[in-house]
This record gives sequence, C-alpha cells and structure tokens, in this order.
Amino acid sequence: MNQNRLKQQVAEATLSFVDDDAVIGVGTGSTVNAFIDALAASGIRIDAAVSSSEATTAKLQTIGVRAVDLNTTGSLDLYVDGADEFDPHRRLVKGGGGALTREKIVAAASRRFVCIVDQSKQVSVLGKFPLPIEVIPMARSYVAREMIRLGGQPEWREGFVTDNGNWILDVHNLDLVDPVSMEKSINELAGVVTCGLFAIRKADVVLMATENGIERF
Repeated sequence: MNQNRLKQQVAEATLSFVDDDAVIGVGTGSTVNAFIDALAASGIRIDAAVSSSEATTAKLQTIGVRAVDLNTTGSLDLYVDGADEFDPHRRLVKGGGGALTREKIVAAASRRFVCIVDQSKQVSVLGKFPLPIEVIPMARSYVAREMIRLGGQPEWREGFVTDNGNWILDVHNLDLVDPVSMEKSINELAGVVTCGLFAIRKADVVLMATENGIERF
C-alpha cells in the first residue's frame, strides 16, 4: 500500500473524533490535507476551524470551512495534526513544513490533540528527523552556535520564511533521549520563538496507518 493511501486511511479514521458544529484546530502538512479532504467528503459540518498556517487556511476555505482566530474561540476541544516523528510516549518532532509555532500554540489551547501519521513516522527515540527551530532573523547565528554547544549540527533553511516572518534552523544529530529537558533548554535561548519538539505538550492520541490497519497509541 502506498503512502498516500495510508494517509487517506488515517485521515478517515480521525473523523470519529470530530463532532458536528464543533470548532476544531487543524494543523499543516500532507496528512492534514488528507484529513481536510476526508472531512469534506464525510458530511460532517463543523462550525469553524483554527488553522495553523496560511496554506491550511486556504485549503479549508476550498471546502467551505470558515477559518477563525484563536483569540475569538477560547479553548478548543480537538486539534488534529501530523508529525515528522513520534516516540512510544507520544512525544513528537514537528515543523518540517515550517508551521511549528502556530501548531504549538493551537495544540496548547486544545483539550485533545490527535496526531495522525503513517508508519514511516514511528521511532524508538526522537532525533532521526532534524529538529526545526523558528528563530528571530537577527538571532540565527547566535542560536546556531548555541545548538552546536548542545551537540547539534544546525543548518539554515535558507530562502524559507515562516508565516510569522521568521527563519528556520534545522538541527541534525541532537541527543533527544530526554526531549522534555531539551525542549526547555532550546526554548530558553534568546531569539528562539519555539522549537519543533512537542514533548511538554505531547499528543493525547496518535493514530498510525499501517499495512494492517490503524494502530492507536
């Protein structure tokens, strides 16, 4: 079964978490796009969505879903998003698409975070995928030096600008055996907006599509 079919399967499985007339949070990426397509085909009518990126907002609008500002909604019952990696404790690395800051905000404001992935995203220890860090542009070199001090190999995602007007460093080969401590250490650095570790606010549920069906963690 190809990866697109796996994404479609897990997207359809996620619909059981969505209530009619709800306001939900919606993340960013190809698996989330499959979820939006599945939502459109399902007949479920949500009231609105808080989007984590301009790309997702545009996708939601094509299916007639109203995108609203988180400041107007209060807490959300549900947030649906993908991940670049997840470990057995449902801790994640996110940000391959560059939307990590808004994703982290919407996840923090949601009572339930359902992460949807295919089996290629499962790891025993986080760190195979380079860790994205959103930085204020003037802090790029400083934060890069600090990441070297922490044992990583930072690479500037040159030419990419986030929806917030910032830059991304992708950090390779970090030791993420203790992702909670690493998340705190990175987020304390001056100039860091946030990092792509979702270990403090991890997923409540991970749905993983496999050749043999959907597994839940």
